[in-house]
This record gives sequence, C-alpha cells and structure tokens, in this order.
Amino acid sequence: MYDIGIDVGGTGITAGLVDDACRLTARKTIATDRELTAQGMAETLMRLVRELMAENGVTSSKIRTIGVGVPGTANASTGRIEYANNLPFCQGNLRDLLQAQTSKKIYFENDANAAAWGEYMSLDKKPESFLMVTLGTGVGAGIIQDGKLLRGVNYAAGELGHMTIRYNGVPCNCGRRGCLEAYASAEALIARARKAMDKKRESLLWALCDENQGNMNAKLVFDAYRRGDKTAVKVVTKYAEYLSEGLANVINILQPELLCIGGGISRSGDILLPLLQDRVREKIYSRDSAKNTELTVAKLDNDAGVIGAGKLRLCNENQRL
Repeated sequence: MYDIGIDVGGTGITAGLVDDACRLTARKTIATDRELTAQGMAETLMRLVRELMAENGVTSSKIRTIGVGVPGTANASTGRIEYANNLPFCQGNLRDLLQAQTSKKIYFENDANAAAWGEYMSLDKKPESFLMVTLGTGVGAGIIQDGKLLRGVNYAAGELGHMTIRYNGVPCNCGRRGCLEAYASAEALIARARKAMDKKRESLLWALCDENQGNMNAKLVFDAYRRGDKTAVKVVTKYAEYLSEGLANVINILQPELLCIGGGISRSGDILLPLLQDRVREKIYSRDSAKNTELTVAKLDNDAGVIGAGKLRLCNENQRL
C-alpha cells in the first residue's frame, strides 16, 4: 500500500508515492503556476496524482490516503489556505475541492510542517523536541514536541521566516520589513549575489551563470564559494550571519533538542553548517550550558515535504493521543 504526498512549493509541485516504510518510491514534478485559483490548483494537483499513478502502474486500490503540504496558514479544521504571501490562491476551500475529486481521505498541512514531519519520521531516535527550518522560496519552520506538531490556535505556528531580525529592514512579501525570510531565503541569497556581481565583474559568479544573472541560483553561489571566489564568500558569509540571527532567536525561545536545516539550500550543508554553528553558538543565551541544541542538515533533502505529506495520517493519529 501507498500514501500519496504532494509538496506545493513556490516554484514547483511534487507528488510522490510513499510506502509503509516511509520511503519515497516514485515522484513526479511540475512547475507551479502562481496564477491559478484554488479550483485550478485542485484540478492541477489531482491531474498530477493520476499521472503519477498511471506512470507507475499503481491502481486506486493501492492508495490509502493523499496528503498535501501547502505554503502559508493551512487551517486543518476548515481546509482553507488562510494566508500565503508567496502564492495567491488563498481563496476557496482547497481541501474540499480536492476531496470532491477523490474517494481517498485528504490530509492538509502547512508545507514546512509536512517537511518537518517527514524528516522527524526518518530519524531512528526521535528527539523529544524537534525543529526543522526550511530554506527555499521562503523560510518556513515546523515544530514537533513529544511526537506532535505545534500548530497554534489558528494553525499558523512556526512562521519563523516572519520574525523581524532588522527593524525597518528590507520589505518582505508579507507586508512587514526586516523579516528573516527577506534575508535568509534562497531568493534572498540569489538577490544578494546578483547585487554583488554588479559591483564585481571579475567574479566567478558571472562565468558560472553564463554571463546571465537570470541563470543565477543558490547552488551556483555555493559552487563559487567552494572555488574561493571572494564575492561568493562574502555573500554566503553574510547570508549565514543573517540566518544565524533567526536560528539563535528560536533556540533561545524553544531550546529544541534538535534543529534541522532543510530545503534546497541544505544541499550545501557542508559549507553552511559550520558557518552557522560558530555564529549561533555566540548568540544563544544557553551558550555555557552543558547541553545545547544540536544543529544538523536534513537527511531527506527536498523529499522531506513529500514524505511528510504522505504520512500526515500518522501525524493526525499522534495529535489525537
């Protein structure tokens, strides 16, 4: 038997088959159409599910449930996306629109929560308190305490990306200024790299993006860092400084046993993790404690969101305990 997990991101949507051992056995990805209505998104997601099943020879009888991770405030009671600053399809009850197209039970969760749940499920030893920060189009976080997701009174808990780290700083898509997301998302890293490139025409970054800034992405920035490009080193170091501010803040508030960095940027954890560990250690209130939060990089990479969405039925069972 399989569960289907769907991870709706700012640039791409991935659906996958998740087996009973929480392994992702097949996946299919399409680009995100930001202009879709809730109805259009529901139709797109179910078409993606049908194509995934057909391509892998899986019949409906082999599917147990369908879980969906979406950006923003995903109200599991109403099935509505109540607010999502990076995607516009907030109107309409997405879960009900999906449920109307299938007999399978639909589960619905914030994408960062789903990713945190997927990563948590992959751990051999489950920590009592676990926090996963996802670095992608935005900055999200999922908090798990004693095997249960912390959702908050309105299902909006964990929006670490909209913690202010610089008063009256750069504008954020949420409407505020100085949010961590505006400084520590992958989009923020790319924007800072492009700005730095304009001042340094000799930077290796130009060659790596084929002299076209539109080709710049986070991976190329870290590739240039590995090769010693001074511009990339400055950009990545500053990025780590901003991110460490947010991580230190949340550690000071929650003191989780394990804090995991996920999202696409986690693929460059060999560079980012040491930079963060040094900076976070200096900023946390508990710096002299015998035991402190362990900072790690996600094991599941971008698969965490799909696997976590696919196993939301287990998450909901734990929530009821």
